[in-house]
Amino acid sequence: MIDLDAIDRKILAVLQEDGNLPQREVAERVGLSQNACWRRIRRLTQDGVITGYGARLDTARLGLDLTVFVLIQTNNHNAAWSRSFREEISRIDGIVDAYRIGGEWDYLIKVVTTSMSGYDRVYQELTQRVSGLDRVTGLFAMEELFSSLPLPLPIGNR
Repeated sequence: MIDLDAIDRKILAVLQEDGNLPQREVAERVGLSQNACWRRIRRLTQDGVITGYGARLDTARLGLDLTVFVLIQTNNHNAAWSRSFREEISRIDGIVDAYRIGGEWDYLIKVVTTSMSGYDRVYQELTQRVSGLDRVTGLFAMEELFSSLPLPLPIGNR
């Protein structure tokens, strides 16, 4: 874990809100000179805290009206199978997030697609590409309440 001071946390909060801001504006918002802000952002990137920048897209405007959370259960828990599973699901268009989880289920996958037939395509590709799946079930989102909220930043020692 990286130790963040108050200024680092302010920079990260500002960038989570709008990663497209010019550095000058980020510096103004956190009370630093532009050069000092640039050095901190560079350090946070080099340390792997900042991993990239992207745009948030409106799924409805893009016709991506169906979100499905897929739960998977397997008896395969060795490293080779897990690596293969990760590689295979990363190649399936429509799978946008994936987690190994604890509890009754082993994996949770988020699928964003156009329709039930779009989900069926993802489901068919998943079950054809990956052997050793014992149970696969989908939970269909009825309404998105919120998504991609800023991360809570740890207080740290400084």
